[in-house]
Amino acid sequence: MGSFSIWHWLVVLAIVVLVFGTKKLRNLGSDLGGAVRGFKEGMKGAEEENISSTPSRQVTSHSIKSEAEEKEQTKA
Repeated sequence: MGSFSIWHWLVVLAIVVLVFGTKKLRNLGSDLGGAVRGFKEGMKGAEEENISSTPSRQVTSHSIKSEAEEKEQTKA
């Protein structure tokens, strides 16, 4: 009693097709696909924006020490 059988779903599908028609359902599917595609492109753009806003070179204590050593060597 908890789940519907395949026959219940086929009857529901037939009623939906009769009420809305195949053309309207096809348009609905393509609109939904376009919305999902646009959302994915927007998420990619946001990720690329976050990547480009972060500094390309990370400063670590090792890099600071090596830069200081290089400056000392050039002075001597």
